[in-house]
Amino acid sequence: MLKFFWLDIIVLIIGLCVAFYRGIDTGGSGIAFVVSALIIATLEISLSFDNAVINATKLKTMSPVWRKRFLTWGIAIAVFGMRFVFPIVIVAIFSGISCMGVVNLALGDPDQYAYYLHEAHIGISSFGGTFLMMLFCEFMFANNKNLHWIAPAEKLLKKIGKIKFAPTLVSTIAIVAIQPFLKENQHTVSLASGFAGIIIHLLIHGISEKLESMAERKNAFALKHAGLASFIYLELIDASFSLDGVLGAFALTKDVIVITIGLSVGAFFVRSITLLLVEKKTLEKLIFLTHGAYWAIGSLATIMIISTIQEIPEVVTGTLGMILILASLGSSVFYNKKEAKKQK
Repeated sequence: MLKFFWLDIIVLIIGLCVAFYRGIDTGGSGIAFVVSALIIATLEISLSFDNAVINATKLKTMSPVWRKRFLTWGIAIAVFGMRFVFPIVIVAIFSGISCMGVVNLALGDPDQYAYYLHEAHIGISSFGGTFLMMLFCEFMFANNKNLHWIAPAEKLLKKIGKIKFAPTLVSTIAIVAIQPFLKENQHTVSLASGFAGIIIHLLIHGISEKLESMAERKNAFALKHAGLASFIYLELIDASFSLDGVLGAFALTKDVIVITIGLSVGAFFVRSITLLLVEKKTLEKLIFLTHGAYWAIGSLATIMIISTIQEIPEVVTGTLGMILILASLGSSVFYNKKEAKKQK
């Protein structure tokens, strides 16, 4: 087990040391900054466990080269790109301030940075909500999905999936349904961001599936580029999760360095959990775990869309996701025991 998490533990120790020094350097409490970083890391792991499961389902179909790139290039993008640079770019877009100006704001005036980030909440949650809703629907509506965890609901969803363009239709209805409850000046941002989430998912998911299909037929171009498409797809999923985590982290501290440390430590552990799930073939042994992860993603997508009109605490999102994951884990164990008894 240690072979999967040794690097994460080193990163955790270094991160906590930096957080402690940051606390002392800013005239605050080093211990308080360490505690904040630990809580943020824990929240990131609990919120992103379903992300790890989804990563594992995709990663096991990727070539060893792209698996390695996901765990090396991917962690660099996840830590620095998605949890520090991406929020800064988002704030720059919505505030009209240059990226360097936003960096100075984040380091010098974190309260104002947090204000601008929360002002961008409508766009962030609309994009992430529809992108993840598409992900949830693609799984639940699949024609070849014959194994069901929450059978009545999943059978009904499979029937809905027979409607042409069902994932796009459901995601569109979800983003349009909240419009009457938004302020007049929020409609454009919400709709543009929501439809961007749908379109980007359709493009990346479609390209990824097409290349994977061509790769199975030993097409040279597809064999070369299928891994890249899957890599980009996984990074976009990670972006949707990470932005929600960044917003939630500001409820604990306004210090961007501590937030980045906590989220980065969490990202390292999530990547290691993904690798563990793949190498131990956990998803094959615990057959309902994937279902639980997708239900958690469906709940997160719904919460993100609703949060544009009604604030929902991060603890609700994290708790609900963890309950669904643990319930699917328990169901898988029970199913395996039941099948073992049948074979005796």
